[in-house]
Amino acid sequence: MTTEVSDHVLIVDDDREIRDLLSTYLVKQGLRATAVPSGRHMRAALEESGPFDLIILDLMMPGEDGLALCRDLRAGKYKATP
Repeated sequence: MTTEVSDHVLIVDDDREIRDLLSTYLVKQGLRATAVPSGRHMRAALEESGPFDLIILDLMMPGEDGLALCRDLRAGKYKATP
């Protein structure tokens, strides 16, 4: 018996409706999805559930925006992707 592991996507968006729509769509496509509302929650998800195969970042979030989070990810501040 083989266990197939699907790709895991992290969605970071402050809009609950967008998070829910994206999560529902990705799960229906056979992927695992984790959705969080902020950069603080993103960091917690990376520590608890990471690494992720793909991260979808909202660019225009209040406080810490997606561009700042992306810079931190690219700089290697977090173990984000395999």
